[in-house]
Amino acid sequence: MHKAAYSVTFVRHGESEWNKMNLFCGWHDVGLSEEGEWDALEVSAAALKRENMCYDIAFTSCLRRANQTLDIILKELNLSDIPVRQLWRLNERHYGALTGFNKRQMADIYGEEQVQVWRRSFNVPPPAIEPTNPYYHAIKNNPRLRHISEQDFPTTETLETTMERVVPEWTDSIIPEVRGGKRVLVVAHGTSLRGLVKHIQDADIMKFNLPNSIPFIIDFDESMKMVGGIRFLANDDTVLKAMEKVASIGGK
Repeated sequence: MHKAAYSVTFVRHGESEWNKMNLFCGWHDVGLSEEGEWDALEVSAAALKRENMCYDIAFTSCLRRANQTLDIILKELNLSDIPVRQLWRLNERHYGALTGFNKRQMADIYGEEQVQVWRRSFNVPPPAIEPTNPYYHAIKNNPRLRHISEQDFPTTETLETTMERVVPEWTDSIIPEVRGGKRVLVVAHGTSLRGLVKHIQDADIMKFNLPNSIPFIIDFDESMKMVGGIRFLANDDTVLKAMEKVASIGGK
């Protein structure tokens, strides 16, 4: 077996206000809920502290829920001075016309199976967001997203199209830092991180659900091939429960 030459730490942001209300969020820029802030401190940062983790550079998206999670982690680890790169290509997947709607309601209207296909299939997109969606203009006019060109600005995405933007960022921006000997932390979103894991593992991840807040580490050999499995910094039972929570459409 190849020996690990590098490792990268990944964290999915803590619970957001819209996670709490069971709404499709995507590119709408909501902050963390109180529980999400607590999780960033008591789950994410605490687990990294226990492992004595230290970082030289961090990567995150342009969305507040990921940025807040990262800020809380870095402050707790006394690393607030390290360089942070906010990259829109690490944003959550755009949920199109589902944005702002309750997952349970959508399942009642379109059927559970259809909604799970939109959530978890590789290449079946939800309908595109229209200007009539109450959050359309808030997303388009978000100052954090203004630098994104019209042709790059999505109106709906799948895991496949999310990967088409996330993977080049991994290859062009993150891997060079890892190879350069930097200790790297990536704080992003459920689908952008699922896409990265799929690329790294080259595996079917239809049923792979990433829990909020629990950090995980992936080791790599000299050629940046994955060594061993994904290491979650929590006990198996905690990870399993958190994964089940993410998988569920919810009864709300």
